[in-house]
Amino acid sequence: MSTDLPQQAETVVVGAGAVGCSVAYHLSELGAEDVAVIDQGPLPVTGGSSVHAPGIMFQTSPSKIQTKAAHYTSRLLSDAGVYDEVGGIELARSEDRMDFLRRRVEWAESYGLPDPQLLTPEEVTEHLPLVDEDEILGGYYSPTDGRVDGIAALQWYIANSHGADFYGNTEVTDLDVAGGEITAVHTDRGTIECDRCVIATNNWGYQTGQLAGLDLPIAPVEHQYVVTEPLDELADHESSVGENTEGLAVPGDRDIQEYMSEGPHRPVGRDQDNSLYFRTHGNSLGMGSYNHETLSVDPDAMGKNSEDGQASVHGFTREHWEEPTHPDREKSAKQAFDELLPVTQDVDYEMTENGIFVFTPDGMPAVGPTKVEGLWSALAIWWTHSGGYGKIVAEWMENGVPRLPSGPVDTGGVHVRRFEPHAGEKDYFVDKGATRYRQVYSIVEPRWQPEKHRGLRTSPFYHQQKELGAEFYQSGGWESAQWYDSNEDLVEEYDEQIPAQDGWQGINRSKIEGAEHLHTRDAVSMFDMTSFSSIMVEGADAGDFLQRMCSNDVDIGVGDVRYSLLLNEGGGILADVTVVRLGDDEYMVTTGGGNSPGIHGGWLEDHAPETVSVTVEEGAKSTIGLWGPKSRLLLQRCTDADVSDDGFPYFSAKQIYVGEVPVVALRVSYVGELGWELWAPSEYGNRLWETLWEAGRDLDVRPMGGGALSSMRLEKGYRLWGTDIDTDSNPYEAGLGFAVDLDTDFVGKEALEAAEAEGIDSEITPITLDDSDDVLLSGRPVLVDGEPQGYVQAADYGYSIGESIAYTYLPTEYTEAGTDVQVRCEGELYEATVRDEPLFDPGRDKIIR
Repeated sequence: MSTDLPQQAETVVVGAGAVGCSVAYHLSELGAEDVAVIDQGPLPVTGGSSVHAPGIMFQTSPSKIQTKAAHYTSRLLSDAGVYDEVGGIELARSEDRMDFLRRRVEWAESYGLPDPQLLTPEEVTEHLPLVDEDEILGGYYSPTDGRVDGIAALQWYIANSHGADFYGNTEVTDLDVAGGEITAVHTDRGTIECDRCVIATNNWGYQTGQLAGLDLPIAPVEHQYVVTEPLDELADHESSVGENTEGLAVPGDRDIQEYMSEGPHRPVGRDQDNSLYFRTHGNSLGMGSYNHETLSVDPDAMGKNSEDGQASVHGFTREHWEEPTHPDREKSAKQAFDELLPVTQDVDYEMTENGIFVFTPDGMPAVGPTKVEGLWSALAIWWTHSGGYGKIVAEWMENGVPRLPSGPVDTGGVHVRRFEPHAGEKDYFVDKGATRYRQVYSIVEPRWQPEKHRGLRTSPFYHQQKELGAEFYQSGGWESAQWYDSNEDLVEEYDEQIPAQDGWQGINRSKIEGAEHLHTRDAVSMFDMTSFSSIMVEGADAGDFLQRMCSNDVDIGVGDVRYSLLLNEGGGILADVTVVRLGDDEYMVTTGGGNSPGIHGGWLEDHAPETVSVTVEEGAKSTIGLWGPKSRLLLQRCTDADVSDDGFPYFSAKQIYVGEVPVVALRVSYVGELGWELWAPSEYGNRLWETLWEAGRDLDVRPMGGGALSSMRLEKGYRLWGTDIDTDSNPYEAGLGFAVDLDTDFVGKEALEAAEAEGIDSEITPITLDDSDDVLLSGRPVLVDGEPQGYVQAADYGYSIGESIAYTYLPTEYTEAGTDVQVRCEGELYEATVRDEPLFDPGRDKIIR
């Protein structure tokens, strides 16, 4: 640790907790030599959440990146000697939870965690003898789960980050941003000029972001933890309380760090049915609770350490421990613990706290480059994932590719720029964070939808959709129709082709989705694409710029359309896009909705030269996908333009009028049918819908929702970014080599040349179930000869082909059509077969006509 603050550093990391220290360590490991890490608290006991946390690490998650980051963290800290690999056991006190634990085993198998096991009640109590066997139905055991010694880990990071200097008791007072770039960090001890800065302040993340003009949606909340007095049942285990923090500067109540430094000697445990967790602390027992109403903290009110307390710890509120205040739990934390761990019924507590940590609106981390050049985020990360995200961010900063030792990772779901424009409003993200806190240990249904903050973003077609009985799902803040009750009559027409979906897979599904799919194949449908993004690229150098950014040859004529990819430096797929040339120096780039505008639009904005204008038109256009064999007849009724196959060929564009509405029409299809995307200024949206609707009544035009889109695109093998393609796969692995032209120069070309020369080890392939119509769920293991070789990326029922479809990446030796595989989903083992793609209309007769 250093004393004199430097006046300049290449990189400044703000925050010396678990994440900031991990970033600094991994930057040093990659060769960075000029890194300054600063924190407002003393080192290593900063007063942040890293030093009041009990350090429990459960690695299994439905998210691949979360699981991979957690496992890397456990291996890193185990090798450092600061991790107690005692195992972790999640308990079931209900049948629904036991089903959930079976899902945990499947996720663990999919993402490579070693030896996941389901335990009987008797086997649980062999590991955790304090648990009342009669209170549980079983458990999930992950042998490599455990506990990190927080203070010892921070000391290890500091001692081994040879390219970094650490400065405690240094408060950041401002961040200098000039010309859109970070230039300096101001502190109460002086100013550090810098080229890069990493925000790793977690509980203070919102406040730190404000210094740079960023509205980072980081919501602090309190949760409770207690440590009992020494227990006779644990008397065989020694305690070092009173000696653990000797010689360290500790703000506030030293007892917190003394007890948190006591390691476990039995597996760490979770009772998620009651939102609880626990571990031993030497001869005492620690118990944590999310089982209370959300105690949100004003993001602007996160203060500093004082003689009386640590900034990230509030006083223990006994009523939240002893009374049932959680809206979804019948029992209080104390009652549930008393029943599960009877030994705790009448004991006193030696240490109590309401510790503070953070949530984002979707409960995931916020990492990566912000819209301020050189300013990076590493926020909303727990100890569990801190080592992994430190590695990911450091690799991203140094080499341009987020990765772990196991390979590149998909950052779409954790990218700091994924959030909607409204997400930075404080009341909004605090309330969304409160919901995520409430759901921490809840069993969340497939396709679950929130009740609050609805109707924030609606298309111009919203009122027509409501009248048609749209079942709205929220995505990226948009209200997007999943199906329409007005199409209920179609179910009877197509009933024999629409198998019922029961059980967990069938929750929040409707047969109407299948009916809309089949009707679109037979007639014509209108799909609301308003949430999809258009990016206008203009200027004298626009063509050259796009050629540099796109993997395919986009030197196309006016009116031509080309499918391409945006890649990172490692050849990973940042996005798949459609490039439309509207004029000599005018292009429209279209991509998906959700997080696409911030991530993909931001990528183009960040790389554009001064001679090129990039405008992300988020919500500026109202768009209808008009698809089906009768789509040409309908469209021709509404326009004087020639929409014949000769006059308007596949993958071309025209600026036309649909009725009175000016439209950019693209002859493309995401469902494998004849059709067009019709892009109009948003103010014309209502008239566009009405014009098409009225003209198509006798053609039985119908609205179509997202459920039908999902199943139709899988039948055709069309990729969906963030689901079956992302930054952890390259185009050759993803079956998109046709979208790569190595005769052009583009970002990621060198990596793809190497990949082409070396060959690929895995590739995406469709599989279909042999004897079942069940819809599979993502993240479930795909096995060959009983061994996991991949996992389900995306799945749905193919109503046109009459088979249940899944897409997965498999080692190339298993991707030949006809190969037998199995899929484990919801405790069932399904027989399946590898197939060639596309599964539907391989000759494209339905599209080109």
